[in-house]
Amino acid sequence: MSDVSLRMEHVYKKFRKGETYNSLRDLLPALTGKMFHGQELDTGERREFWALQDISFEVKRGEALGIIGRNGAGKSTALKILSRIMKPTKGEMIVNGRLSALIEVAAGFHPDLSGLENIYLHGTILGMTRREIQTKLDQIIAFSGIEEFIDTPVKRYSSGMYARLGFSVAAHVDPEVMIVDEVLSVGDYVFQQRCLERIKTVIKSGTTVLFVSHDLKAVTEICPRAMLLEHGKVLTIDRTDVAVRKYLSLSKDTFVTDEKSSVYISNVRIRDRAGEQSKFDSGQTAWIDVEVIAREATEKLSVVIWFKDETQYIIFHTSTERLGFPPFSLKAGATYRCTFELDLNIAYGTFQLVTEVHRYDIQKGYDRKEPAATIFVGSSTAVGGAVNCFPRLIESETVAASSQYCEV
Repeated sequence: MSDVSLRMEHVYKKFRKGETYNSLRDLLPALTGKMFHGQELDTGERREFWALQDISFEVKRGEALGIIGRNGAGKSTALKILSRIMKPTKGEMIVNGRLSALIEVAAGFHPDLSGLENIYLHGTILGMTRREIQTKLDQIIAFSGIEEFIDTPVKRYSSGMYARLGFSVAAHVDPEVMIVDEVLSVGDYVFQQRCLERIKTVIKSGTTVLFVSHDLKAVTEICPRAMLLEHGKVLTIDRTDVAVRKYLSLSKDTFVTDEKSSVYISNVRIRDRAGEQSKFDSGQTAWIDVEVIAREATEKLSVVIWFKDETQYIIFHTSTERLGFPPFSLKAGATYRCTFELDLNIAYGTFQLVTEVHRYDIQKGYDRKEPAATIFVGSSTAVGGAVNCFPRLIESETVAASSQYCEV
């Protein structure tokens, strides 16, 4: 048996944009309006566009591949083709094994049926037998965390409850191939972490996973490899940290105070002992290398770095001068390099590194890179907030109530 679970070979998908007219009643008013307003009549070819162009990749059994890219890049289209929800315009695809697609987790739910009844309905749609559903029923309900409302019609559920129940059913199909598309964007933090752990467990059991998400932190945690799509084309298939850096470079907004500034930041990288990196563990040591080049002679300079969280709040800030190094001066064409060593005692999350060349005495910024890099920090303990204090529980006990509080 082949060790390849999923494969796309030169797949293309064409769509038509704009209006289509299925009757003479709709067509005549549209033509008349265009004639009076001097608009050109659209040709079919002009309204066609390629959502996917020459997509080729394969995923082996037990492997997890991430798919990343901006909105409209073609990620969901590729997954729907693999799920057989739609057909490719041309090209071939191969899916070996039982497939579970978490694309629209509540698709197939009937609003007037209870949560329990929809478990049977949704499970059947996903290919489970009634016996399988009955065997896993308690696990599905417990995982969803909505036991209290399991007999309530789902039309009274919130979107989060829909997602909980839909994911729970799909995650218990025990497929050989699982396709996941942005289902972790709904639900509270605790449930999202539970979903991530479930996906990791599924991968360890030998299931092949294709994972699409804008949550780059989750992609780096789950997938050793990732494919980057842009305008329906494959830009790269590489290690996840490499693909993520390339993706971030597509939309990197570099703030420059003055395009003709006398000095500029020529290179920034963040690394661990193995080299440039984007994924770190909380508490891990990281090194930030910064290179500055002078276009003309400039004096009394410092390199400033800071980290911002997902809300753009600055969680850490320092500079060469604050660390006790005197301001440096550069002649035209000269280069300055420095390395910051940091212990990343920050909590689980996504953080952006910003760097700037600054002169403190006159409060002038010469050049800034924002973001210079993005890192994803994971933690083995469930801590929240901005910093990780590495908590440990050293004592825990239950004390019996004293007799004065006992009922008579």
